[in-house]
Amino acid sequence: MADAETITIQQLAARTGAERVSAWVEVTQDMIDKFAEATGDHQFIHVDPAKAAMTPFGGTIAHGFLTLSLMPLLNSLTPQPRIEGVKMGVNYGGNKVRFLQPVRSGKRVRGRFKTLELTEKRPGQWQQTVEFTVEIEGETKPAMIAEWISQIFV
Repeated sequence: MADAETITIQQLAARTGAERVSAWVEVTQDMIDKFAEATGDHQFIHVDPAKAAMTPFGGTIAHGFLTLSLMPLLNSLTPQPRIEGVKMGVNYGGNKVRFLQPVRSGKRVRGRFKTLELTEKRPGQWQQTVEFTVEIEGETKPAMIAEWISQIFV
């Protein structure tokens, strides 16, 4: 993103409740196959289009964990300010993850990010809790909702 606004971590904390929405990303069969190779999860519903066509899904679907792992990509495709003085950010964990609907191969998804909480745990170490929703283009029900926690060091 060109010329992003720069704000302090305190200003970001004041924006709790604000939402950001990413651009759309296509979940391709190639992406699903590569994820299967990386994780060893070769269940036919993901990698065998002929067999998967005989299921109620009518074709292959993305792994739930592939959908979850799109978080960094979708986050990078959202308009967001730069945080002044950030040294690093790390994943801390999740409070909950729910896979509500499968993502069919060839469908486009986008991320919706809503900051639920941003608090300073100790000087220079902030903990952020974000609601991350993966929406499927043309569908009313999201693919996934997760509450994710990260640590930001300034």
